[in-house]
This record gives sequence, C-alpha cells and structure tokens, in this order.
Amino acid sequence: MAPIFIVLILVSIIALGEVLSLSSRAKIPTLLVVVAVTFVLLQTGLLPESYIEASTFVAAGGVLVPVLIVHLGTMIPLSVIKKQYKAVLITLIGLIVSVLAMLIIISLVFGYQTAVAGAGPLTGGIIAYIVTQEGLTEAGFVSLAAIPVVVFTLQNLVGMPLTSTLLSKYAVTIRDDFSNEKFSSQKGDEMKGDLGSKKKELLLPERFMQSNFFLLFLLFIGGALATWLGEITGINYSLWSLAIGIIGFAFRIYPDKALDRSNSSGLAMVALIIVVINSLVGITWDQVVSSLIPVLCVIVIGTSGLIIGGMIGAKIFKWKPTKAVPVVLTALYGFPGDYLIVEEVSRSIGRNEAEQNRIMNELLAPMLIGGFTSVTVGSIVIASILIGTL
Repeated sequence: MAPIFIVLILVSIIALGEVLSLSSRAKIPTLLVVVAVTFVLLQTGLLPESYIEASTFVAAGGVLVPVLIVHLGTMIPLSVIKKQYKAVLITLIGLIVSVLAMLIIISLVFGYQTAVAGAGPLTGGIIAYIVTQEGLTEAGFVSLAAIPVVVFTLQNLVGMPLTSTLLSKYAVTIRDDFSNEKFSSQKGDEMKGDLGSKKKELLLPERFMQSNFFLLFLLFIGGALATWLGEITGINYSLWSLAIGIIGFAFRIYPDKALDRSNSSGLAMVALIIVVINSLVGITWDQVVSSLIPVLCVIVIGTSGLIIGGMIGAKIFKWKPTKAVPVVLTALYGFPGDYLIVEEVSRSIGRNEAEQNRIMNELLAPMLIGGFTSVTVGSIVIASILIGTL
C-alpha cells in the first residue's frame, strides 16, 4: 500500500478520537480512542504492523520529538510562572510525593523497573510517555512495554472526573463568597498581559520571525543542539531540549509558542501520535492483560500520591484542598483538559455571567500553570532521570 493511503488510515483514527473527545468535552480522551482502535486493528490483523513503519511518519515523528520539546519550553513566560508560584510549588510537591510513593511501593511489589515504567507516563503527557518507552526499549525491558501505554491511556479516566468534582465544590465557595474581594480582583488575564502587551522585542528582526521556514530553522537548531548535548553528556536529550526552549524564550531568541507561529504544530502532533501508535507494534493482548494489575496499582498509588501532595501543598500555602488538589491532578491529563474542565465548572456552577467569570478568573491561571508544570516540564524531567537509572 502506498504511504499516502496508510497515513490516511492513521489520520482517520486520530480524527475519530478528536471527534469523540470534542463531542464529549474531553471526557473521552483522544489518545484513549487512538490507542484502543489501533491496538484492536493490529491484533486482528486488519492493520498489518509493517504498515505503520511504512507510513514514513514514524521517522519524521522521531526527528520532531526534540523540536517539539524546544517548542514546549517557549509556551509560558517565566513572569507568569512567578505570579503563579504557589501553583507551581504545590504541583511540584504533588509530583514528588507521587513519584516517591510509586518508587517505594510499586518497587517492593512488582520491581523497580515496573515503577519506572509507570511513573513517567502517570506524572505527565505524551512526551514523558515517549521518553519512557524509548528508555525501556534501549535498556532491554521489552516485556514492560505495555505498562506505560496502558497507564498513559487510562489515567485521564481517573484524573478528569476527580478534578471536576473537587473544582465544582471549590467553585461553590467562590460563587457564594460575594464579600471576598480577592475573587473579583483576580482577572485571570494576567497570562494574556505577559504574552501580549508586555512582550519584549525579539533578538532577531521581526521580519525574520514572520517566516515559517526561519522559525522551523531555529527550532531544529535547538533540537539538534539538544540531541548533540545528550550524546556527549549522557543527560537525556529531552532535558536539554526543554532547557534550550526555556532559555531561548527568556532571551527572546524564540517567540512564544514558536511551533504554532510556524504553522507546523498540527502536522508535528500527527507525527508524534503516530510515534505513539508505532509503540504498540509487538505488544500482544496477553501482555496488556498481564500488565493490568501493576497498571491499576500504579494509577491508584500515583494518584493517591498526587492527592496527598496537593493536600500538603494546600496546608503549606493556605489554599483550600479543593483548589490545590485539582491543580496537582492536571498531571493526569494536561491541556486542553484543564481548560475544558474549568470552563465546564464555571458554566455549570455560576448562576449568571458575573459568577461564571469570577469562577473562571480564579481557577484558569493556576490550573493551566499546574498542567504546564507537571505535563510540560516536571514529567519530562522525571521520566528522563528515572530512565537514566535503569
């Protein structure tokens, strides 16, 4: 079959996942649909395993991973992170408690390698999953390959309903507390201010930054430099990519959301998802079934760690647990789930437009920053460090 037809099949599966996700307001995660449908097609032989490699997108996705991580480093300014430092620190506490709980308990029951296989994906998103999957394969733990993909696809089903329930309870206190000026004074558009009106001049002329090709050139320089640094230092390329993106954005070498500005993020994400699909090749139904018990333990223990860490952070920074714990739980789903949940909660709890805006303004910034801290930064660091210990 010609590669164009294979890619059409794979993209149609991704599109199906998007349609179901949008229709259910992210209650059915896109990647859950993609992984489930692809796995069934592979197991039944309707989609031959060789087809995925023949699509040529697997190689493209592998090349784009460091570029995408550099892009992630350009997504949120340090000034916004400073304003939401409590959300950042509470999220980090939750991640640390969760990872330690998994490394201790899961290691005692199933072994250290199983704990590592589950910890990276549980504390973050697609990049952490890919780093973990690649690391397990390189270290020779092929038998554990089913664990990260099953954790990765099921954790949303736990995180999003739990977050929605807790945030709804906190939103009621915002709605009913008319006398507390802090809710009405938080505008929630501070992120817009830092990304927009306060934007500093870029180091290179603006006319260059309007070129899609030149932006891609800069991103590929960052990705190539990160890969080279990873080879000579032994530190995973993902950490270097993230650092280059953050530093490059701070020094105005990169604009914010660099890959989006190059109009390339959609195709890059398709390639990345096809890399995830390719990781299903060779995984059997028996492996998935045998991994369910350790996966459930990873999800239960990891999620419990996130909740306990969130409650500790709430105590330290004097936040209500119903606000702090959801911020930490963004590790289980990230963006756009965090935004959609806040939007849904504000609309369902607010009785009028003013109340809805007050709820949205109070919750949006910390939830987005929590997701950025965990999924975009924390999980990549955690996965990279843990994989290096195998």
